[in-house]
Amino acid sequence: MNKLFFRLLIVLMSLSLIGIILVQVYWFNSSFQNNDEQFRFHVQQAIVNVSNKLQKREAYSFYDKYNRFKDSTGKAPQKKDLLEFYYVQKNTQTNETIIYSNSIIAEDYSLSSSLFNKKVDSVKLKSFSSKRTTEIYNDNKIDNSSVQNSIIPDSKIQKSGSLDILDNAQFEIFFKDIASTMPIQERVSNEILQKLLLNELDEFGIKTPFEYGIYSNGLATKIKSEKFNYDKHNTYSIPVFTDNEGTSSYQLLVSFPHKKTFLFSELLGITVLSIIFTLIIIIAYSSALNQLIRQRQISEIKTDFINNMTHEFKTPIATINLALDAIKNPKIIDDKDKVQRYLQMIRDENKRMHAQVENVLRISKLEKRELEINKENNNLHDIIDEAVEHINLIIEDRQGTITTHFDATRTSVLLNDVHFTNVIVNILDNAIKYSPETPVIDIYTENVKDFIIVKIKDQGAGMSKVAQKRIFEKFYREHTGDLHNVKGHGLGLAYVKKIVENHEGEVYVESEKGKGSTFIIKLPLIN
Repeated sequence: MNKLFFRLLIVLMSLSLIGIILVQVYWFNSSFQNNDEQFRFHVQQAIVNVSNKLQKREAYSFYDKYNRFKDSTGKAPQKKDLLEFYYVQKNTQTNETIIYSNSIIAEDYSLSSSLFNKKVDSVKLKSFSSKRTTEIYNDNKIDNSSVQNSIIPDSKIQKSGSLDILDNAQFEIFFKDIASTMPIQERVSNEILQKLLLNELDEFGIKTPFEYGIYSNGLATKIKSEKFNYDKHNTYSIPVFTDNEGTSSYQLLVSFPHKKTFLFSELLGITVLSIIFTLIIIIAYSSALNQLIRQRQISEIKTDFINNMTHEFKTPIATINLALDAIKNPKIIDDKDKVQRYLQMIRDENKRMHAQVENVLRISKLEKRELEINKENNNLHDIIDEAVEHINLIIEDRQGTITTHFDATRTSVLLNDVHFTNVIVNILDNAIKYSPETPVIDIYTENVKDFIIVKIKDQGAGMSKVAQKRIFEKFYREHTGDLHNVKGHGLGLAYVKKIVENHEGEVYVESEKGKGSTFIIKLPLIN
């Protein structure tokens, strides 16, 4: 895969993922704002209904007193030319007596018919006007019989205006003037207000805790909940107890301390699903990206492997061809010593190629679980000694040394002697290959609880932190400048790891660049 195309693909995938996440965030924010607007609308509707119901409750209360007055006087006000009604209210707390009178005066008058395109000379009309008086006395000894007496009130309020013929107009004007003089705690109670708010909010599906308060000209009254606190972002208001002029000195305020939590809870279900699906996409993206990178790395490693295998096979084949050409020489063919030497070279190079092929096949079989590994009770020290014998010729050729330090007292392990010998040989061969100077190798054993630890330490080139993490991967080889300065194909240590894990063991490496490496094998004991 072209590097530029690969990078472009990663960038596009990343931008797509970021775009999906941003769309999800935008959707959530928009939904939250819509819910906020809907919440505000429903709350406003609810408190408007509460305000109307408070007004109606008060009207019903006055209407009840109106009926009781009729019962006490024995007659109801007549809709004649003069309609007048008295109402007496005593306030024991302020020692005041309020006398309210409402008079509706009817007048007949004529109006030119030309204004109405009538064929008669004039049109008879009836006009109604209202005269409302509120008198306040600071003497609570006044009774109903005193209303007709000439007592001078301490305060007198008169209002007038035109009225409809409708009966409720007369009554509404009447009770609103009376109610405006009463303290708020006598017009509504906390219990009633809370119940009304609770019912109305529940009707609109607003099921979250709320606090309320009634303010008079910006000042708090006694009608409020214990924990009410004004917050402009979470508080809604509406005028209550409007007078006949349509104004009110009282504001009903309702706040919702957990408004954001409530709004979020409405989106919780779809938000959780959105987060889950987004996480799935992120995981899938990460997995796909990792696979792409891994496949690219594998592709590079395989290419490297092919190059190394070509190199590894090319050299022995060339050597074999040269040896065969030398044997065919008439001058050499009669020289038995030279012929034997060339035949031995052919045999050695053939073994080397065969070993490489065998390594590839063993790894393949291990991955497919087709390789049968029969395990028996073996002494690990004997296995190590046998492996050292296999590698002695190579170490002597490099004028190196292998020293064993057998400190373990328990050495019985359930293993396959052939495969485990190959494990030790591969690690030793790796140590020799990556020793630029004369190879110096030490092998240590020790017991830790029910395990035996084998440490194979060299003083070679060492490896980087990245290499330590990947050294046991198939086809992986760390390069040291020249691609082919070290013979191998990156399968030996992969084979080591597979065999050790098959024996219920662990293998890992500790290394520092320029200071050598230590391969550590941990195996369970059986005694």
